[in-house]
Amino acid sequence: MKSILLIIFLNILFNLFSSFQKQEVEMFPLTVKVEGLRNSKGVVQFALYNSNEIFPDEHYKNYYRRASAKIVNGTSTITFANLPAGKYAVNILHDENNDGKIKKGFILPVEGIGFSNYQSIGISNRLVFQKASFELLDDTKMNVRIIYF
Repeated sequence: MKSILLIIFLNILFNLFSSFQKQEVEMFPLTVKVEGLRNSKGVVQFALYNSNEIFPDEHYKNYYRRASAKIVNGTSTITFANLPAGKYAVNILHDENNDGKIKKGFILPVEGIGFSNYQSIGISNRLVFQKASFELLDDTKMNVRIIYF
């Protein structure tokens, strides 16, 4: 009887400790493509955000991940690998002078910019994380429109 109680107790302990083990998080790739770049100068900066508190990020300092890619025939593509499932937004910059910052004229950017889920930007179409964001739940590929002012 004692041995049966001991086995039951050990089984309960094993199950209890097993439930405290780290749960495996699913990871997915996100491929972002931009077409229609006006020239092949510089690179395209791709910034990925996972919080509405840091988006938009005009100075490219508060991103979740950032990468740059070359431009070939007016197109640039990057893949962010091993992203946990969640809500993200993408910001791109055609960084023609390759300085990692948005070059501006009087007020508006001189270099091309783009955001996930945005076809245009304006007073009536302000940048907000809720509109730019999307759920990453599997292998995802998206196109982001480049906007030149």
